[in-house]
Amino acid sequence: MKDVQDHFFRLAKERGFRARSAFKLIEIDDRKKLIRKGDRVLDMGAAPGSWTQVAAERVGPKGAVVAVDLKAIDPRGLPQHVTLLQADLLDLAPEHFGGIPFDVVISDMGPDTSGDPFGDSIRSVNLCNALLDRFPRWLRRGGHATMKVYEGSEYPALLKRCATLFAQSKGFKPKSSRAESVEMFVTCKGYKGPAAEDGSRAPKARPRGWGDGPVTGP
Repeated sequence: MKDVQDHFFRLAKERGFRARSAFKLIEIDDRKKLIRKGDRVLDMGAAPGSWTQVAAERVGPKGAVVAVDLKAIDPRGLPQHVTLLQADLLDLAPEHFGGIPFDVVISDMGPDTSGDPFGDSIRSVNLCNALLDRFPRWLRRGGHATMKVYEGSEYPALLKRCATLFAQSKGFKPKSSRAESVEMFVTCKGYKGPAAEDGSRAPKARPRGWGDGPVTGP
């Protein structure tokens, strides 16, 4: 498996991507067809910007990508139809995006790992639920989404919630994910709008540690 990971690491450098995680979104979108030309895409947990690069290429100059992270994202090399925001998920409002819902929301957010797989999984599910809580104002009806999550005891409940909100939803693990990793990507199509019972699972504390790591990292 190390040879496979080294392959994606080298390929990221060759193709000018900021991190090998770019290939996770490429595989997700190639299979699930979430992003179209001209779409407005919200990229959460975007640093250092590899998913932003992929999304910007796929929406084209007539589309738009808003990339958000707690960390600053280097704007160099990104096209004009990309907007960067350094902000906390819990501080964001639709006004930060011009008040217009997005066609697609992509999220590579993940909590700072603690070495406790059980706790890390719960925190990652909390991040996903906090994002889902905001979809009524952030994602248009019929829109699509994908979110990173760590598998664990609360993962089935997250899948169940997504099934109530979208016409289609399923967990997916890209080939470029490390074999030992518990990360999954919940891919959802056809947003139906809020469910009456939603909103109780948002985390009380501010989530930290969204980024996907630099291309020079492990």
